[in-house]
Amino acid sequence: MSRAVSDRFREAVYAQETDEVPICLLTVTHETLDDPIYISSDPTTRLSDEPLIYGTDSRGEQYIFLPFEFTLPDDKSDSAPRVLLTMDNINRELVALLRSFSTPPSVKLEIVLASDPDVVEITVPVLQMSDSTFEDHTISSTTVADPLINEPHPAGQFTPGAFPGLF
Repeated sequence: MSRAVSDRFREAVYAQETDEVPICLLTVTHETLDDPIYISSDPTTRLSDEPLIYGTDSRGEQYIFLPFEFTLPDDKSDSAPRVLLTMDNINRELVALLRSFSTPPSVKLEIVLASDPDVVEITVPVLQMSDSTFEDHTISSTTVADPLINEPHPAGQFTPGAFPGLF
């Protein structure tokens, strides 16, 4: 499956050297959160002086810089998209927040260029956090597509034992 990206993004990705910086933006949502959590992989601009916070302004939202790594999902039709996120555990509040969720939060992953952060180059469909592991300095989380799309359809079989009125 091909992705429709701008020529500038394509040139930056294939160039041996470039001034363009790809930035990954995460939007974490959950029904227990009042507002989504916006996270950026790059300290593009200074968002505030007191406290000192760096991040990325994109489409009217401020994404706070939190160093993390990720792997993009494959574009295979026979398996659900899966992204592994590994972020620095610099504040124990994030661990407490992740442990407070009773259901998996949703994660939207977008990639933009630092030169034009309002244009989204790549969007990964909304994924669900399936599991998280906490270590001293890192938090790792696997995010997958909605598990309902992996369920067989129809889920049941029309057999005389299950549906006697049909036979």
